[in-house]
Amino acid sequence: MMSIKSNLVPSEIRELFVNHDSVETRRKASEIVHSISPDIDLTTVRNVYDDVMCLFSGSYPKYNPIQTPYHDLRHTLDVFICSVRMLHGVHLSDTKLSDDEISLIMIAALLHDVGYAQKVEETAGTGAQFTKIHITRGIGFMEQNLGNRSIPSAWVVPLGQIIRCTDLRVNLSDLNFASPRIKLLGQIVGSADIVGQMADRNYLEKLLFLFTEFKEADYGNLVDTNDLLKKTHSFYESIRKTLDGELGGIYQRLNFHFKDWVGDDRNYYLTSIEHNIQYLDKIIMSNESEWLSMLKRHGIVQRFKKITTESVV
Repeated sequence: MMSIKSNLVPSEIRELFVNHDSVETRRKASEIVHSISPDIDLTTVRNVYDDVMCLFSGSYPKYNPIQTPYHDLRHTLDVFICSVRMLHGVHLSDTKLSDDEISLIMIAALLHDVGYAQKVEETAGTGAQFTKIHITRGIGFMEQNLGNRSIPSAWVVPLGQIIRCTDLRVNLSDLNFASPRIKLLGQIVGSADIVGQMADRNYLEKLLFLFTEFKEADYGNLVDTNDLLKKTHSFYESIRKTLDGELGGIYQRLNFHFKDWVGDDRNYYLTSIEHNIQYLDKIIMSNESEWLSMLKRHGIVQRFKKITTESVV
């Protein structure tokens, strides 16, 4: 599909990927969903949304606030709004989604990383030590705390299957989906988890935080932050194959969303990711001693240095 001239000015394009305000992000998501289903009942989604916000703030009973520096509230909001934009694009293309399916996608996106939350008795670490098992922990949290209360019992099993699609170590062919439709919903959320985070304009800077999480979890066999930066380009090439293969190329349906929403059928997410990767290549081609100085956004490097210094002390 050929792109037409964008109706968005640069500042508006940047705002697509600024999702730190939970109230505004929920408003934007509701507006998109109501455009395709005006009478949808989002009560359950709102209840889960409030529960997840409480988990991040530390006001959820018997849980500490989620402290992981990379998998933070902003990451969840990025994945949530990307999932909504993606389901909107899917619905507008050739696959109409029911109200229940829309709600399942939204709830799974909200819950996909709650496994990083620590119970009050889990006082060590940031939660990143659970990296390898955070999906299982998150599904367990849903079953124990939300099933039969915030979430209809019939949704618990399919939600667990959808959430598992965000685990990059899992082959979707190994998952016993309740139906092909549940697999589609999983492909939407799994795609949004990848695309939503990599399109963040702070993605390269936040890789420093991801390194600290991997180090805490003893995951990834990384030597240092520069090692992670070097490997990110090959990760992108690999993950594009996953997006186009197992995840069904669903991310391409974002074109339909933007065509309807702003009158421009380009995929702004993919464009933002490619800009990030192009700048990453520029960093890697320079002297390694200069890499951190080239990551300038929002004081993230300074926060990273503070975190690493405190961990040594």
